[in-house]
Amino acid sequence: MTRHIAGHGVIVVALACAAGTPHAATEADIEKSFFPYMHALPTAPGVAPGTVINQGNVANFEGVLDPGMQRYIREGAVEITVGATTSFDTNKSYVDATKVNAGKVKLGAKPGELVGYVAGRPFPEEPDAKDPRAGEKLAWNNRYGMNAYDGLAISPFYWKYINMDSGKVERNILFGFHFLKYTHRVSQAPVPEITPNPSKLYRATYVKVYEPQDVKNTQLLIQRYEDDTKLDDAYLYLGFQRRVRRLSTGQTTDAFLGSDIMIEDFEGYNGRISDMNWKYQGTANILMPFYNHNDMKLSDEYKEPDGYKYVAFGGKGGCFPSVTWQLRKVHILESSPIDTNHPVSRRVLYMDAQTSVISMSLVHDRKGDLWKTYVVGWTHPDFHLAKNKGSGITPFDAFTMIDIQAKHCTTGQLKAQLDAQMVPVSLFNVQNMRGGN
Repeated sequence: MTRHIAGHGVIVVALACAAGTPHAATEADIEKSFFPYMHALPTAPGVAPGTVINQGNVANFEGVLDPGMQRYIREGAVEITVGATTSFDTNKSYVDATKVNAGKVKLGAKPGELVGYVAGRPFPEEPDAKDPRAGEKLAWNNRYGMNAYDGLAISPFYWKYINMDSGKVERNILFGFHFLKYTHRVSQAPVPEITPNPSKLYRATYVKVYEPQDVKNTQLLIQRYEDDTKLDDAYLYLGFQRRVRRLSTGQTTDAFLGSDIMIEDFEGYNGRISDMNWKYQGTANILMPFYNHNDMKLSDEYKEPDGYKYVAFGGKGGCFPSVTWQLRKVHILESSPIDTNHPVSRRVLYMDAQTSVISMSLVHDRKGDLWKTYVVGWTHPDFHLAKNKGSGITPFDAFTMIDIQAKHCTTGQLKAQLDAQMVPVSLFNVQNMRGGN
């Protein structure tokens, strides 16, 4: 069937079965899921590599831009250049695991319950517009996508807090972010899981601050359980207090270290699937920040011993990554909190169909007004660090979180490294935080 996505002017395609019942993924479905550009690239009127979209012509491209970027370009805050659409081929072991386990995965009776999942993409079939739980399935695809790296270090990771009107950088913070999956591993030894794992963790995130001095050695540890209905364990170590304290659930929606970002915002959405209501809003060809890092305009601001350079930023206040935007097949889903006291009323998430990563998040406040936009840049691994080449894993490469209401942004320039030696299991426990190593 075909239908029209409001606000995008794009015809989208969704497969529906009798009585709205989703069909089990076939070999053809899996190939289409992982190689959507094998036979034809997405097209839209006037959109071609090299096209510059700016304040003067943005009205011609509203159908291929999310509302946040439409707004910024209309206001003259930024202009973007279209890059050629390229295939971000997924790790072969992950694709093979999807084929082996196709049709074995089912949603449980309640959100956050998944039955029969082993590895790979849980739901590779096209989302069905008649399926009331299609959005939830896409959320699981993101959760268990290859962006949930078996092991990844983002180090160094430079954040800037910027007044958007004046361009003044109010604060610089240097982080190290580290991610480790305990289960459903396909790309780094040990496969398929790390043992022992007595707590039955799925994944852990460890964050450490290196600069400036007033927050140096601040550390964050998030332990996520295999059981999504179980609350995460989250811990914060404050260097000046020299003690670890457990974070309450509500603190994951506070501004993280005074930035424009909540812990829940990490990676587009870093909460539990069971905390949200999920709605599939359709599939469309949308411009998203996918590119080849080494071909971009790069910054000389930070010097790395290996010569690595970070994505440059420009536009109003220096709040926008200077990268090209590809026309890509994108699934649009909406999440709204089950907890009515949540500071966010809803998020509209733009999830790349090929990789299942979220490249744009539109965050609305409790009144329903657009509050923040989170733009995440993704690079092809073959045009990045040598250690990432051939991995079939799409590295997170730059971000900006713009608070539209406060006219403020937090930007991130980073070095993503697929390196198992940089993410030892010993890093992801409370004892390590107390050691201050």
